[in-house]
Amino acid sequence: QVQLVESGGGLVQAGGSLRLSCAASGSINSINVMGWYRQTPGKQRVLVATITTGGVTNYADSVKGRFTISSDNAKNTVYLQMSNLKPEDTAVYYCYNQRHLGGRTYADYWGQGTQVSVSS
Repeated sequence: QVQLVESGGGLVQAGGSLRLSCAASGSINSINVMGWYRQTPGKQRVLVATITTGGVTNYADSVKGRFTISSDNAKNTVYLQMSNLKPEDTAVYYCYNQRHLGGRTYADYWGQGTQVSVSS
């Protein structure tokens, strides 16, 4: 059974920093991509950053230069270091895994979400 357990959210003042962590378990060898998405009330979940098992990263334009995604494959953990946080970064952040199930079949998995709130 796939599980993604997030930690590290909280309340921070604008300009501050937070680090999110997400530990994955279950079918570890099938992980293809790990990452983070975020969602605010009434809006769709949107990409923040992703990293492949080969280390290729992708960021939303809004977080480039402020957020850094990294992973520890030995610990099956993905991190999101968030710096210079802005009030508009306030959202529920969801950990994401894409897993290869065989052939051309992939599946998406999500964590339970962790709240990040940035005060002005």
